[in-house]
Amino acid sequence: MPMPAYPLVCYRPGCGEPAEFKIAARWSDGVTAELKTYALSCRRCLAGQLARARLQRAACRLAPGETLEAPGIYELARGRRDHQLARRPDLEEELCAEPADPREAAS
Repeated sequence: MPMPAYPLVCYRPGCGEPAEFKIAARWSDGVTAELKTYALSCRRCLAGQLARARLQRAACRLAPGETLEAPGIYELARGRRDHQLARRPDLEEELCAEPADPREAAS
């Protein structure tokens, strides 16, 4: 019997809205590659969550041979694996142009 779908909600504390996006960065140790998830986000919280992810990425220390790209925005799609998710550079550019609410980035 298949497992029932469960709701994906925004990671920002107190939000509770359905998540529409995954904020993640491509990571590799030279052998394995995957998306490192920083947050799931609704549209309203996206700018703050992206700003927070970029701060977290800046604080990362990598081992020799590891790579970690800057966090990006991916559209969530039920039943799709990470490598099948569509990246949204248009949203990344739009959100980088507008200042994030510092209260959301601190959450």
